[in-house]
Amino acid sequence: MLADATILFQIAGIGIIVALIHTILKQMGKEEIAQFATLVGFIIVLVIVVNSLSDLFQQIKSVFLFQG
Repeated sequence: MLADATILFQIAGIGIIVALIHTILKQMGKEEIAQFATLVGFIIVLVIVVNSLSDLFQQIKSVFLFQG
């Protein structure tokens, strides 16, 4: 349960940081770089989610197939 909360806080933190970077870059007139920063943030969050799903599937596999 604690790992779930840390993952949520990581994703929220990344979202806040990316939003700030996007806003600052957009106000500076660099919309292309702002969109690229948003894309990079999205990819980082996607990697975190995929790793979490991989761990979840490994746990399900170990429970139902009785493997360590």
